[in-house]
Amino acid sequence: MRTARAIRGSGTVLDALLDQAARVEAGDYAARVEMTGRAPGPVQALARGFNTMAARLEANETQRRTLLADVTHELRTPLAVVQGNVEAILDGVHPADEAHLAAILDETRVLDRLIEDLRTVALSESGALSLHREPTDLGVLSADVATSFEGTAAASGIELITIADDDLPLLELDPVRTREVLANLVANALRHTPVGGRVEIEARAAPRAPAAPATPMGWAIEIVVRDTGSGIAPELLPHVFERFARGAASTGSGLGLSIARGLVELHGGTISAGPGPGSGTEIRIRLPIDPGGNR
Repeated sequence: MRTARAIRGSGTVLDALLDQAARVEAGDYAARVEMTGRAPGPVQALARGFNTMAARLEANETQRRTLLADVTHELRTPLAVVQGNVEAILDGVHPADEAHLAAILDETRVLDRLIEDLRTVALSESGALSLHREPTDLGVLSADVATSFEGTAAASGIELITIADDDLPLLELDPVRTREVLANLVANALRHTPVGGRVEIEARAAPRAPAAPATPMGWAIEIVVRDTGSGIAPELLPHVFERFARGAASTGSGLGLSIARGLVELHGGTISAGPGPGSGTEIRIRLPIDPGGNR
């Protein structure tokens, strides 16, 4: 339960702060200094600063605990499959044939993907992820991503198309990381689109915001990935870009959309999710155009 030490004047500020600092040092990040009565401005500022610090520590600790629980949950299933198959082979229940060894290999790939995704999320959130920018044509990049998924889409009976405005300006982006974002979104869309459905990748100029510098093509380039799948429940929409969000990428690592958000924001852009025009889901990315021009 949260408690606070009241400050009634500047004479007790050090005692109050020392008491609450001791609680924080012991790992109790719910500690707060409560301001009551009349205290000088600097004393109030000091107390507010302490409370802000404690609140951030508390939020970070909650996030850390949640992440550990989520990672433990995600690791348990593939490890259980690997362990079960290996034990069955050693006990003579299953033969050490190609089918059973392939099942073990598949689960190790799941683990490898999860570890790599966690690494990308950690680097992105810590600001340690470096971008290698170069002039990039998003129309061409979108078409390349679509081409890489043509086989998957055809095998699933899904129509995959790309749409791009003519003469889009080149943007200074990291093409490898941008391709990773689009691949995550397209893979997610294909997983949630039924046979006979449709997935679109559109690259277009976005309307210029009133306060944005004027450019020939607007203030940003927008990439939209839309599908005719089952859509995202309204209550999940505010959380789809969180780590391990359930229902957003239920058959993937659960980190794809979180990674996409981190990489887009690292480029100075925004990403949002909403319902598609008729059904399904629409993911919209906006990447700013360099006011000096990137052609």
